[in-house]
Amino acid sequence: MIKIVVFGAGGRAGRRAVAEAVARGHQVSAVVRDPARHQDLAGDGVTVVTGDVTRAGSVAEVARGHDVAINAAYQSDMSSEEFFVGAARALLDGLARAEVGRLLAVGIGTTLETAPGVRVMDAPGFPEDARVFSLGHVSELETFRAAETGLDWVVVAPPPVVLTDDVPPTGRYRTAVGELPPGGGAGPFSYADLAVALLDEIETPKHHRVLLGVAP
Repeated sequence: MIKIVVFGAGGRAGRRAVAEAVARGHQVSAVVRDPARHQDLAGDGVTVVTGDVTRAGSVAEVARGHDVAINAAYQSDMSSEEFFVGAARALLDGLARAEVGRLLAVGIGTTLETAPGVRVMDAPGFPEDARVFSLGHVSELETFRAAETGLDWVVVAPPPVVLTDDVPPTGRYRTAVGELPPGGGAGPFSYADLAVALLDEIETPKHHRVLLGVAP
């Protein structure tokens, strides 16, 4: 059994990660800002706790005693840059204090390359609002890469197409480091299979300190 702390457990990716972890027999702390809104997450193998992924002290408090962390959080009341950089810094600091050595952060497929040096978000006509949001994830990745840390982090980026919700997992996916996996833009990818990819990487770590693209 692995003890996993999931930040952003009330969101679509976070909920699926919690469910997949519990289904595999792991112990989960589901971190949300307002537990009263997410009591449906509680159950066998899951404890709902209050936490703020942008505050290192809060991260350290809720993460202590766990083996690995997942960050699937986002706060729309902050700019993308402010949130993702703030969360990355808090996780680097807080997880070190809590002696948690492994982190999987949910990224975004628009930051993956389609050709050397060319990201999805660099395509002509790419929507400006989506580019601004994607740049927050770029800054997050740069924050992880620049950190002098013992934390073994991986940013896991699903395809840039809209993820499918309420679909059971197929258990099948492809990966590529830094790139959009072949065919990754051809169709939707489910949150359930994203959760499978996250838990597979937790149970059998294969990638370290990279941006990892996952696709159907």
